[in-house]
Amino acid sequence: MRITSETFSDGIRERLFTIGDIPGVLWTPAEGSGPRPLVLIGHGGGSHKKGWEVVSRAFPYVTSCGFAVAAIDAPGTGDRPEHPEVRRLVASIQEREAAGEPFWLSPEWPALNETVAAQLIPDWQTALDALRKLDSVGDSRPVGYYGLSQGGEMGVRLVAAEPRIGAAVLGLIGSEWLIDAAARITVPVEFLLQWDDEGNPRDSVMKLFDALGSAEKTLHANPGGHFRVPSFEIDSSIRFFARHLGGS
Repeated sequence: MRITSETFSDGIRERLFTIGDIPGVLWTPAEGSGPRPLVLIGHGGGSHKKGWEVVSRAFPYVTSCGFAVAAIDAPGTGDRPEHPEVRRLVASIQEREAAGEPFWLSPEWPALNETVAAQLIPDWQTALDALRKLDSVGDSRPVGYYGLSQGGEMGVRLVAAEPRIGAAVLGLIGSEWLIDAAARITVPVEFLLQWDDEGNPRDSVMKLFDALGSAEKTLHANPGGHFRVPSFEIDSSIRFFARHLGGS
């Protein structure tokens, strides 16, 4: 891991880093040291490691719970180089949307997710290896994952494959090809559903929730579209991670 910048603000220490060609960011409390629980946050499609939906969760996790929080850029986003195949698939999906076609029924949609996952899941595991070697994180404390929308799509795959992750907040996704992966998840899960989600029909989302193999899983359903997740769900996720990951 190579630290490329370090800043302090409002009690939070922010470090931008690279691990090979993986760009990421780590937030920890500005004061204090020693190992602490780590929460990985996956950003949504078209966003990046410091997108609003990442920062709005990361900062409260640090200040309220004393957690370390990390995010990395998905292929073709943020500080990553352009990914030609991702760009091609996204352009095709946008053309279908402009024509009024449901993008989630297009063949490009699963192809896009497979393309991103093929690189991002191993990159997350590489990042986790490196982060747990830092004194401010350590390898003895629990790890959680938070991801909605594309962050949820990638999160189901990652949590199913990575035994070091002990709790997850997922949602805003109902991809049928994730059913088998969801069945392999056994850790506690808080799962979010927007009742009027334009791109994720509620029946599909609930089917994916039902497939989760977790003995402890909770479905949070709220009215509104894909981007209308109530802010109080952040507070709920804080309580969820505090319960399952403990404190610093």
